Amino acid sequence: MGKYLKCWYTAAHDLRGVWKRIAITIFKMAVVGFREKRKLAQRADIFVRFEAKERYNNIRQILKKDPSLRNDEELQMMANSQEIVQEIEKRSWRQEQAKRRVEEVLDPPDVLDRKTTELAEAIVRAKCLVVYTGAGVSTAASIPDYRGPDGVWTRLSRGENIGSYNLTDADPTLTHMSIIKLYQEGMVKHVVSQNCDGLHVRSGLPPKALSEIHGNMFVEVCTECEEEDKSYYRLFDVTENTRLRRHQTNRNCHECGSQLRDTIVHFGEKGNLHWPLNWQGAIDKAKMADCILCLGSSLKVLKRYHALWGMSRVKTRRPSLYIVNLQWTPKDDLAALKISGRCDDVMERIMAKLGLVIPDYKRCKDSLFTLSTPLRPHELDTFSTKCLTVTVQQCNESLEYVKTDSVVTEEHECNSCEDNNSFSCKTEKGVLSNPKHPGWFGKGLAKVKRPRKKRRLR
Repeated sequence: MGKYLKCWYTAAHDLRGVWKRIAITIFKMAVVGFREKRKLAQRADIFVRFEAKERYNNIRQILKKDPSLRNDEELQMMANSQEIVQEIEKRSWRQEQAKRRVEEVLDPPDVLDRKTTELAEAIVRAKCLVVYTGAGVSTAASIPDYRGPDGVWTRLSRGENIGSYNLTDADPTLTHMSIIKLYQEGMVKHVVSQNCDGLHVRSGLPPKALSEIHGNMFVEVCTECEEEDKSYYRLFDVTENTRLRRHQTNRNCHECGSQLRDTIVHFGEKGNLHWPLNWQGAIDKAKMADCILCLGSSLKVLKRYHALWGMSRVKTRRPSLYIVNLQWTPKDDLAALKISGRCDDVMERIMAKLGLVIPDYKRCKDSLFTLSTPLRPHELDTFSTKCLTVTVQQCNESLEYVKTDSVVTEEHECNSCEDNNSFSCKTEKGVLSNPKHPGWFGKGLAKVKRPRKKRRLR
């Protein structure tokens, strides 16, 4: 009996092995069939996409032709592909719009005169006028803008080298001096600047009346002191060794000894400093403003700061918006008046219509000399960029900064000043050399894409 059971078990085991092999064979056939079907589907999809691309290119070439030169076959192809025709026309319209927005436009002299008259009347009527300034107010000082035809970002997008700019050689422009005059006359209550060049401070505008929301290249602060952001004004670019998310300047606070940092706000960062950003002052004045004047700004960044525009108010109580810029801005449709002109030309006309004399800028009266804090002896080697110097025409002596072993403060009278008896150019001796770094200008504008290492095939 046991012999028969043993034979039966062996036969059943062999039979089970046969069924197992049959199942494996069927599974392999199914897998092969699925792969073949997937390959066929992929080939069909590639063919459909290739055919659609060919049709798209053919229709685009047809649309470039003059309508009178299109034959019946081409007209039939366009009639059968209306969706593609609409898509091509929409894309071409968008491209034209993008090109027009980048172009700089100048209003004719008669139109410019009429618009400046309207703006001058608005300035006189305004009870609380706030001015927002961008890179366009500094282009007359040989400082390039960002989004213009030869701007920093435009040149970077073309793969060009932006070079190095020594901003200590730049002086406040006619627009800067016009703003300080309007502030002195009580017509301008506050200035919000996106520039980091410090020209508003150097023109004589008090720091409390200014919000430099993207920082100042001449200011470094201590964030550890009990006093809110103790500021140190310098006569040189403090951003020589700083960059995106690296803000330490290699100098220490005179009070607590903590490391100082620059005040620049790069893209991807959030400005949390109290000074010189002064966000609270900007927001407080924006709540009170009944008129906003934007000078030389594309507003592509400033438009995101909703607290500055008073859009939460009732529509009838929102501030009137006046824009002076050569290019298109996203706020043009909301503006009461858009002036397409250079800031200096517009402000010169406005000041003439208001009957105000624009004060001349004199380097020896630069406010930065008064605000600056002298370096300590051991800090003389912490920078190598050029200092702000006093160079006035018809001045008996030219002041230069020469590196010494100790910090010396000297007083020199400037004979070209009308009130030279009451003013002395206080200067700090430091380092004068060719700048090796471009400072903050041009840094943090684009991420450097490192080429990926090619994988070696074994």
